[in-house]
Amino acid sequence: MTFRTLLAGVAILLVCSPAQAIDTEHRVRAREMADRAIAYLRAEQGPEGGWRHAEDRPNFPAVSALAATGMILDPRIDEADPAIERATRYILSFQHPGGGIHDGVLTSYNTAICLSYLAHLRTPESARAIEVSRPFLLGLQYHEGFDGAPDTEDLTEPVSPDHPYYGGVGYGSHGRPDLSNVGFFIQALHDTGLSTEDEAYKRALVFLSRVQMLDETNDFEYADGSMQGGFIYATVPDRESVDGVPGQSQAGEIEETLSDGTVASRLRSYGSMTYVGFKSLIYADLAPDDPRVVAARGWIEQNFTLDENPGLGDQGRYYYYLSLARALDAWGENEIAGEDWRAGLIDTLAELQSADGSFTPVNDRWMEADPVLITAYSLIALQAAMGNG
Repeated sequence: MTFRTLLAGVAILLVCSPAQAIDTEHRVRAREMADRAIAYLRAEQGPEGGWRHAEDRPNFPAVSALAATGMILDPRIDEADPAIERATRYILSFQHPGGGIHDGVLTSYNTAICLSYLAHLRTPESARAIEVSRPFLLGLQYHEGFDGAPDTEDLTEPVSPDHPYYGGVGYGSHGRPDLSNVGFFIQALHDTGLSTEDEAYKRALVFLSRVQMLDETNDFEYADGSMQGGFIYATVPDRESVDGVPGQSQAGEIEETLSDGTVASRLRSYGSMTYVGFKSLIYADLAPDDPRVVAARGWIEQNFTLDENPGLGDQGRYYYYLSLARALDAWGENEIAGEDWRAGLIDTLAELQSADGSFTPVNDRWMEADPVLITAYSLIALQAAMGNG
């Protein structure tokens, strides 16, 4: 039985949705917070229709797509909303004839996030854009038929299943794939309705298994004996490291007691990537009792917190909230480690929201000094907490 089949059965038995599990106080609080965040984003939208548009450097339409996604997820906002209409025109102005949605940089990141946004629109225009852009995105995945990407120079030939890049997707300019981009890639495939029988999911599962610190299913040496179950960032830090395959974690290493009882240094799993990995396994339709799903869920149970991004502290904290909310909403379980994660996340974000509706930066790494970006992250997280994801 697949995860989706099981979850559908549970939903029928309970005759309720995750959103119905939120108490009235938190439902009202989250709605008020979302209203303020949306008002802030409306005020910050530029005359071009996007957010953070620049004339003197490449733009990231993904940032505008994230902001607009947070808005369109609100049941009271639809495609006819003036802000949504303007955002859609702006985002599609970056669509190339070949399907990519970008401004010459970060092709996969921008295209994937923009595709996810377009999937929430029910218009002929968005359907046509998805029809052109999704094949382009699929072509950026490393596999036997890969022949290069617009901004990738270090690898332009096919890769075999034993290659550390296999099944992955990268920023483009960085060349090597990473889990963050794979997460947005799979999110886009899921949102646009691509069947999980497609080979792209199967190839992605190879990469996902190799960035999960679980010796049982990871065939690379850096995971030997590891039973963490959480995820790291990449199989290699750069093109020069491909032959050694050392793996890469933004959280460094930990001393771990391995499956044979010995203690050794291993790459450390951390919060945001574990939630991205967990959600990706769910979207790939793995069964709840698959060892990869069980191990990831176990790591989440043992490391659950809303006070920080586990392993990284305040670094990437808003991205962590986004990843956590999307993953746990997809999982469909309201209680983690004895805590109602939906209510807890709403309370946590409430403490971080400013009077103007934006959210307060806590660390500037990964562009999180930008209140528009972290407000977009937070708004999407709030929508997922309310069951609107």
